[in-house]
Amino acid sequence: MHIAILTFEGYNELDSLIALGVLNRIKSDDWRVTIATPSPKVTSMNGVVIEQMSTLEEACAADAVIVGSGIATREVVEDPAIMNILRRLDPSRQLIAAQCSGALVLAKLGLLNDIPACTDLTTKPWVIAAGVEVLNQPFYAKENIATAGGCLASHYLAAWIIARLKGNDAAEGALHYVAPVGEKEEYIERAWRNITPYLPAPTPVLV
Repeated sequence: MHIAILTFEGYNELDSLIALGVLNRIKSDDWRVTIATPSPKVTSMNGVVIEQMSTLEEACAADAVIVGSGIATREVVEDPAIMNILRRLDPSRQLIAAQCSGALVLAKLGLLNDIPACTDLTTKPWVIAAGVEVLNQPFYAKENIATAGGCLASHYLAAWIIARLKGNDAAEGALHYVAPVGEKEEYIERAWRNITPYLPAPTPVLV
C-alpha cells in the first residue's frame, strides 16, 4: 500500500512530517509512505528543504493521500499545472485526507461538495468562501474523505488512515509509540474519541 503526503513549497513541517512519522510506525513490506511534491525539492515555511520521494502523478494512484498544508496553499489552488494533476484524485478508490489548508485544495477540486470540513483558523474564511461548511472540531470524516484542523491534529489523520487500511490495533500501536510518556493512555483515548465516530461500522461475524 502506498500512502502519499502531498507537500508543496512553503509547507508546514508539523503537518507533513508528523503524519509521515506516525504512518511509518507500520513496518511491513507492503506499506510505503512518501512525501509527494510537484518539484524535486520543496522548502518549508521555516526553511527546511526536503527532497521528492514521489511525484504528484504517483500520489494520484496511491491507496491513500494526505494533502498537506502550508503558507502558499492559495497559490497552489491557482496553479493549473498542479490542480489538473490532482483532479485525478478519486475517493471511490482511495482514502483522501487534508490537513489544515489542504482542505482548501479539496474544496477547489470539488471533493467537499455537501461535506463539512475541519481546517485551521487562518484558512477557515477561504474554505467558507469556497462554499464549504467549516466545523469547530479537530477531525471529521465521511466515507473515504477526512479533514483535520490544527497542526497537532495531524496524528488523527494518520491514525484514521492506519485504522482504515490496517485495523484499529495497528493504529493504536502507532499512536502509543508517539504519545508522550506518562500520557499515552490519555492521548490514545482522545484520539479514538475523535476518530471512532467516523470509522466504518465493524462487519458482523457470522457464526
